[in-house]
Amino acid sequence: MYSVGVQYLLVGNYGTGNFGDEALKEYFLSAFPEAKFQVLSAHPGEGELPRLPAGIRSFLLTRWWRTLAALRKSDGLVFGGGTLFTDIESVHACLLWWWHAFVCRVFRKPYFLACQGIGPFRTRMGPPSLLRSFGGAGEWCARWVVARAAFVSVRDTASFQRVQLWRKSTNVIQTADPVFSLFAAQKRDTSSQKLLVIIPRINSSNSFIERAGELTKSDTWNEVCILSLQPEDAREQEVCRSLVHVLSLHASAIVPIRSVADLAAQVGRAELVLSQRYHGALAALALGVPLEAVAQGEGDKLSSVSEISSTAALALVSSGERQLRSRLFPE
Repeated sequence: MYSVGVQYLLVGNYGTGNFGDEALKEYFLSAFPEAKFQVLSAHPGEGELPRLPAGIRSFLLTRWWRTLAALRKSDGLVFGGGTLFTDIESVHACLLWWWHAFVCRVFRKPYFLACQGIGPFRTRMGPPSLLRSFGGAGEWCARWVVARAAFVSVRDTASFQRVQLWRKSTNVIQTADPVFSLFAAQKRDTSSQKLLVIIPRINSSNSFIERAGELTKSDTWNEVCILSLQPEDAREQEVCRSLVHVLSLHASAIVPIRSVADLAAQVGRAELVLSQRYHGALAALALGVPLEAVAQGEGDKLSSVSEISSTAALALVSSGERQLRSRLFPE
């Protein structure tokens, strides 16, 4: 029998229009209904609260004091999935999530790292004074947060190996991205349609675009479609339009994706998926669709996405969920 009536804050990169992060939020809210999660979002919707301020703009324009009040009344905070602690695109992300963990420590509230992707890092260890200039902060922030967490589970082997080398106060559990279970629950359209599905991202590399061109020309496809998992982002819109031009497709080939069901429906009818998005690759793996994943860089989350079987991934998700529940709701 687990404790009931507990309340946690749930934070991630929610509210930014990214499909993967919204799917993670959906998973945590559905898998742990007994937690009474209060969601923190970059752009709060109904019933949500803003993330803690990490700059002058958010300090002046958000009602962050309501978030502090909610944290004080809560039983702790859960970092719900995603690759939050990496500075490949921006060191600011590591500083933002470190700040949330630091405030938890100030309020003497435990925080839990659930299904995290951690690293890689381009800014290495450095003294705390360098935080003011953003130098050397990425890995320092991640190590600080991991060392003081009440629970740590990571979603891939690279993250697990990286964190195992750090000094920390709790064991690290290797699980898998929980959105995998949402895809696995969907039904696949197994009818033969000779469909090539291409899933870019807002900063897709030239190698990805070139590979999309090679695949398009290498076979006679009945249909080629481009799935946009961040359809409101102007940068991704530009990438999709560029692909349409390069591949000589009609504009209608671009399909906006806003839900797990949308993505599963499109991926499930494909004969091949070319993806540079992590959750696009996960959907193909979960649905048993042939996949070609193009990593952004050495050691990133896409580098090893196809190395695990669907059965093993579901087992890891189940194990991670069970162990997180035992910590959130002690007997």
